[in-house]
Amino acid sequence: MTNEGNSVQSSEDAVAESSTALNSSSVDKSQNRFECRGCGYIYDPQEGVKKFDIPVGTPFLDLDQEKFRCPVCRFGTEAFRDIGPRSQPSGFKENMNYGLGVNNLTPGQKNVLIFGGLAFALACFLSLYSLN
Repeated sequence: MTNEGNSVQSSEDAVAESSTALNSSSVDKSQNRFECRGCGYIYDPQEGVKKFDIPVGTPFLDLDQEKFRCPVCRFGTEAFRDIGPRSQPSGFKENMNYGLGVNNLTPGQKNVLIFGGLAFALACFLSLYSLN
């Protein structure tokens, strides 16, 4: 009886290990962006940092963890958190399926939607002057 319990537990452990290995191998974190929790600065590997002569394409994890500081507030790398790749929708993963579909938009698409709506409202408001 204990043999069956051990085999079930070992098979569960094997499944957990294989799923962890699959998740870690399929996710490339070299192009993930990192946000400073102190000031909101976002380190994007596709942009680099000209101030510190960090070339474009340098992953955050390849930076010197002891010497690199936030260009804005000078906090160290421990103040940065991984916010995922540029193409990832913003928001919490558990909230992505709620709302009117706006949760699946990337931050850039949300900006276009917000500021485009404001520009359209301003254009409608200004068009009222032509009624007279």
